[in-house]
Amino acid sequence: MKNKIVILQASSRSKGDTNTVLSYLNREHQFKLIDLKAKNIKHFDYEFNNVDDDFINLMTEIIEKYDTIVFATPVYWYNMSGILKVFFDRLSDLLKTHKELGRKLRGKNMAMLSCSNSNDLKVGFTMPFIESANYLGMHYLGDIHTWVENNIIPEDVKLNIDSFVKTISQSPS
Repeated sequence: MKNKIVILQASSRSKGDTNTVLSYLNREHQFKLIDLKAKNIKHFDYEFNNVDDDFINLMTEIIEKYDTIVFATPVYWYNMSGILKVFFDRLSDLLKTHKELGRKLRGKNMAMLSCSNSNDLKVGFTMPFIESANYLGMHYLGDIHTWVENNIIPEDVKLNIDSFVKTISQSPS
């Protein structure tokens, strides 16, 4: 069975450097790309008064249709983007009010792609992704740090992206 992959782009610029990398990554594969900036996803709320946003419907679609979730984020202040942090916080909904949906994440795959302007990713950046996958019972397939210099992806980064695509594409579904 073919591994069905969705990429969640979590940049404040829909057509920024992260999207440049994703366009390269997706040039031959046409993985589903969802721009989280275009979604209405509210902050986590302990009273769960955020039921009128896009989060649960989006997660239902992702869980029903895809085997692998790739989080794609620019590096902002040595961390994932705020858009992605809000999304990660909302995963708590899948542990509290939508437990049956959340349980369906078990056995699925997760990977992460980060992007900045140089090869400067700090130690520890990947920890929230690895530990979230572990906590949710997902398989962490790995991660890649990419960068764009003067609107161009360096050739060595392209080679790393090609290897990353093979890794996420060949993972068990």
